[in-house]
Amino acid sequence: MTVYGYARVSTVGQKLEVQEEALHNAGCEVIYSEKFTGTTKERPQFIELMDTIDEGDTLVVTKLDRFARSTKDAIELVTELYERGVIVNVLNLGIIDRSTAAGKLMFNVFAAFAEFERDMIVERTQEGKAAARQKADFREGRPTIAKAQIDTAMMLLKDNSIRKVAQMTGLSVSTIQRYKKKREAAQ
Repeated sequence: MTVYGYARVSTVGQKLEVQEEALHNAGCEVIYSEKFTGTTKERPQFIELMDTIDEGDTLVVTKLDRFARSTKDAIELVTELYERGVIVNVLNLGIIDRSTAAGKLMFNVFAAFAEFERDMIVERTQEGKAAARQKADFREGRPTIAKAQIDTAMMLLKDNSIRKVAQMTGLSVSTIQRYKKKREAAQ
């Protein structure tokens, strides 16, 4: 009877620590963590967890959308785990009791709201990007660096350290190093 936790973030820039701490505080003995978008089935840690978890074990997740990709997926996963004798505890919802009609109803409603919330975030993000594209000065991606700015940085490198030049020009250390290597290779 092991208490397992599962933590997932969608992008590499997001951090797992908050979820992992909540899972530790909830008494999880083993935590599986990964950085994968919820819309992909390629979740090796989740697959390993599903292969490991047995009857009498408990699975704890911080939120339903960290665990399932859609309402349909959540219902299928929770039903499968329930049939295997696994207790599912979603920290912001509580233990999911699929043994009663009311429990099934509440779970389905919560799953639908979790999917709706995720869809709304995606929609707002897309709307924001579309609005930004309408502006005349919109440029997608990183801003370009002016040749004059690079030339100035290379000139300053003759008498200053890379870190000092970065502070003086506002360029990052890695950008200065990259252009320095390019210049040295060209000579």
